Amino acid sequence: MSQRNVRIVIAGFVTALLSIPAFAQAPPRPRPLGESKHDLASFRRSGTDAVCYNRDMEPYTAVVDAHFHPRPFGGPAIPMPELTGYFDKLGVRFVVYMGIGQVLELSSGSTYYLSCVGTPAQPSIKNDFVNGMDLAAYAPKRVVILPSMTFMDLAHPDDIVDRIKLYDREFPGMFRWAGELNVMKQALVGNLHEPASLANIDAWAPFMKILRERNIPVTLHSDLGNDTNPTQYLFLMERVLKDYPDNKIVWAHMGLSKELTKMDVGQHIATMKRLLDQYPNLMLDISWDVLYNAYRPWGEMFVRFFNEYSTRILPGSVVAAGTKDYSKYENEVEITGRVLRLLNDDAFRNIALGQNFFRFTGIDYQAPAVCKGATPAIPMAISSPAR
Repeated sequence: MSQRNVRIVIAGFVTALLSIPAFAQAPPRPRPLGESKHDLASFRRSGTDAVCYNRDMEPYTAVVDAHFHPRPFGGPAIPMPELTGYFDKLGVRFVVYMGIGQVLELSSGSTYYLSCVGTPAQPSIKNDFVNGMDLAAYAPKRVVILPSMTFMDLAHPDDIVDRIKLYDREFPGMFRWAGELNVMKQALVGNLHEPASLANIDAWAPFMKILRERNIPVTLHSDLGNDTNPTQYLFLMERVLKDYPDNKIVWAHMGLSKELTKMDVGQHIATMKRLLDQYPNLMLDISWDVLYNAYRPWGEMFVRFFNEYSTRILPGSVVAAGTKDYSKYENEVEITGRVLRLLNDDAFRNIALGQNFFRFTGIDYQAPAVCKGATPAIPMAISSPAR
């Protein structure tokens, strides 16, 4: 890309960034989170003394964080021993431990890409290797951590297989997830993110074959579109699903983003249903507080959707960094999990208590039963006050 084109792209991105709406402050928490009575042993498939999960007394947030970045785009991370304490205190027992695949130039001194538009954020193995070293050194006992490969440059897939072989040599058997990988992330365009083309997607076949054979899920960030054209980039995810229907694919944030906050909710849900019906290996993740902040006025529609498709949803938070303490992570978990308290018991067990996650990954755990008598709050509670 020429310098002139780079300047045009960055200028357009800055203009779009200035148009992103500010969200109203979230309503107060519906109740205290409560204290989890279920440790890791409570979820073992071989357990014989598992007690039911009391939705009235225990956290309404998820025991699974299937979209967690322990490291920022640049700068320090929260030390792993401290993080595992966060997980334990919140009752989070299972974590997909993602790097940040697009690392900012080290010389920039920046920790967040939107703070330094114009600074390249390029795919790298740096975060994955640090995560792997931390896990090998610390080996947490009270949480199951599935480390994820996030180095993959989907617009230049030629060397991905060789990089996977490098991971096999350095961390044999450790990395059991892939992603979050960016197919199209509009927010990163100002940092020279190159979206994947249809031809690029077709060329993923060698590494997607490895993921499929190893039963490794892949989380993809692929923006549906933007407020000007809500489905502008839908064709990219449709090509991914068409090319790789037998791969376990997780669509991060249900395709939503800060650039897409005004999409007709009926159109969005209909699109999700169509693709879920057509592709049985597709899952949606509901991570990122943007989803709650932008779409809570229509929460009742999402609650119905999650109840109906409760076997196809994974929960998550998003990101931690050295500047985020326990209170900030707790807030992200609570906000992204607030919708869960409104689900029926079957959906709550599938999504919040991890049954979907255990089925999807094949790990040897199962969700406890939900205690009878707990009554979800009325669905309208998520939709007021309006933005």
